[in-house]
Amino acid sequence: MSEASRTVRIGSSNGLHARPAKLFAQAVKQSGANVTIAKGSGSPVNAASILGVIALGVEYGDYVTLTADGESAESVLDELADLLATDHDE
Repeated sequence: MSEASRTVRIGSSNGLHARPAKLFAQAVKQSGANVTIAKGSGSPVNAASILGVIALGVEYGDYVTLTADGESAESVLDELADLLATDHDE
């Protein structure tokens, strides 16, 4: 089993508030991978938890680090990184 990580800049103009956090957490759940998300040097949280993601207080332009493990970790992180970099508030 391999672990992979990505650092991503948040693209949603209002940060990871309810709607983009929900989209992100749903995508994590659908991937079936064990994924965590952390803001800066903060502690990572379960990325499938909408409340955990919102509690990070991630704003537009902030950087987060995603970590996943498993055989499909790289492709899962590619998809999740694209999702976070997109502005869902347009």
